[in-house]
Amino acid sequence: MANTSTTVNLPSSDDIYLFHEGTNYRSYTMLGAHIAAEEGIPGVRFTVWAPHATYVGLAGNHNGWDGTEDVDSLYKIPDSGFWSRFFPGMKAGTFYKYRIVGPDGSNFLKADPYAFQAEVRPATASIVADLNGYVWGDAAWRRRSKAPYNAPLNIYEMHFGTWRQKEDGGLYTYREMSELLIPYLAEMSYTHVEFMPLAEHPYDLSWGYQGTGYFAATSRYGKPQDLMFLIDKLHQAGIGVLLDWVPAHFAKDAHGLRMFDGTPLYEYADPMLAEKPGWGTLSFDFSKPEISSFLISNALFWFEMFHIDGMRVDAVTSMLRLDFEKKGHEYRRNANGGLENLEAIQFIQRLNKTIFHYYPKALMMAEESSAWPGVTAPVHEGGLGFNYKWNMGWMNDTLGYIEHDFGARPYHHNLLTFPICYAYSENYTLPLSHDEVVHGKKSLLDKMPGTYEQKFAGLRLLLGYHISHPGKKLLFMGGEFGQFIEWKDQDQLDWLLLDYESHRRMLAFTAALNKLYVNEKALWELDHELEGYQWIDADDSGQSIVSYIRRGKRPVDTLLIIINFQPVERQMYRLGVPRPGTYEELFSSENTDFGGSGVHNAPMKSSKTEWHNQVNSIELTIPPLSFLVLKKAGRKAVK
Repeated sequence: MANTSTTVNLPSSDDIYLFHEGTNYRSYTMLGAHIAAEEGIPGVRFTVWAPHATYVGLAGNHNGWDGTEDVDSLYKIPDSGFWSRFFPGMKAGTFYKYRIVGPDGSNFLKADPYAFQAEVRPATASIVADLNGYVWGDAAWRRRSKAPYNAPLNIYEMHFGTWRQKEDGGLYTYREMSELLIPYLAEMSYTHVEFMPLAEHPYDLSWGYQGTGYFAATSRYGKPQDLMFLIDKLHQAGIGVLLDWVPAHFAKDAHGLRMFDGTPLYEYADPMLAEKPGWGTLSFDFSKPEISSFLISNALFWFEMFHIDGMRVDAVTSMLRLDFEKKGHEYRRNANGGLENLEAIQFIQRLNKTIFHYYPKALMMAEESSAWPGVTAPVHEGGLGFNYKWNMGWMNDTLGYIEHDFGARPYHHNLLTFPICYAYSENYTLPLSHDEVVHGKKSLLDKMPGTYEQKFAGLRLLLGYHISHPGKKLLFMGGEFGQFIEWKDQDQLDWLLLDYESHRRMLAFTAALNKLYVNEKALWELDHELEGYQWIDADDSGQSIVSYIRRGKRPVDTLLIIINFQPVERQMYRLGVPRPGTYEELFSSENTDFGGSGVHNAPMKSSKTEWHNQVNSIELTIPPLSFLVLKKAGRKAVK
């Protein structure tokens, strides 16, 4: 039966009050374009926040994009800042913008900040869309989803448009991608996929980080229900979904949020606070409660409507610091004389409290590049309230080390040993992300010194070091098979490289390594507890070897990790072990299936020879540029 209410989607006084208070966390249910029936007549109600506008009209195909006639005008809800009107007969698929007259008489068109769909770029209109009606099949996934701390978390980061492309260079749709991506992720044993921003954005080469349509899944790859389909199928395959989310800044494009009602509405009025000079974008005005309602509603929107499992929050440092990438004349201090953006801190804390209130098992990951304390500490303890932080220090130190020539590595051994000193100061994810393989930084494979074969061996041991170090994991697409040139950000990955044996074996190595990670609890069960890690030898700088223990909750799960960062084989290498017994080589990057030399250690029985502060020790051969995993053999069954 049709709803006969004359105000089916008109904001209530409570809605308006909460929006202006900063706590209307589902503002997308009242703002934007909503298909409805009023007085039994089907149509669409449009509602927009434009408090300083003197006129708001609806412009679209139906009126030649004019929107200045009375029949097109929205009505101003008194003392609210909202404009709203029901347009009978209008349907899903209608293209529209708002015709706005600013307080200075300027007249312009704006896309709807709350639109659920937008035109395919370079067109910029909003589209009336109904997000209801998709029948989800991921209930089992959502029921069994659990907190990530003591579970494996291995994330494949990807840019949707350049992972794979069609033969003619066209883009795969969300639905088409499900047939390619899901089998690949499953075969590679990734637990999660992280999509670089999928909110609507006008410029491909911004990679989605300069958005205009925060509630619209980009139309480059299809309709909103198509993205729902992809996420649904990923969940049914047991793969979690993270979305890169950008609350730090937005694009200046004329149809977007900038000067939305003729005044700085979404951005700060003060250019020193508003401008992001390094990116040519604008910061949200975190002092306005309405911005909290907008952004937190948007975060919840992706969880609720698209069933995502978590977010990687981009550029958190730029939100926290008033002087981020600015010269002395481009910023001013806060009221207390400090450089912290106090309003942004409060927003971040409110964001995380809200997300975890509704989704306690969510992943909220901060890309925070400074030494800001308490990023993953609870808000009630003064922290920012994320549950994970990208470990940029580990990333910078590790990549800095592996780019050194072999002869220089002994003098930079501290780059391998220092990161463990702060590995437990936050809940960390170890990123080998897109930012490190673009703009002249070279691919992971090409960062390696040495010959062609040594580059592949170096990449294998890097990924082994990555997977065995405390912290959750993230790898950008292409690294798993040894993309040789850096990410091109317009063309697809060089899948043709898999015609070559070295790259096929590299892919086989990564698949085996990921499977090892998922199967071995010692690699993730105590990631955030000191008991999960112990050095065997941190000081063998002369030979560029590190060795350490990874532990799970049960002693039988204990693993020994040995990594040789030099292209020199070490024979009769003595290694202290935590318990007497026979140790077996569980995994080796030098397996011939992976392109290695095939050097293999037979089971090694320990002797009572004190070494590395251990009562017992073993002798083994460590191949050049290798990553080895040893495990104590279990008791033989009694026959």
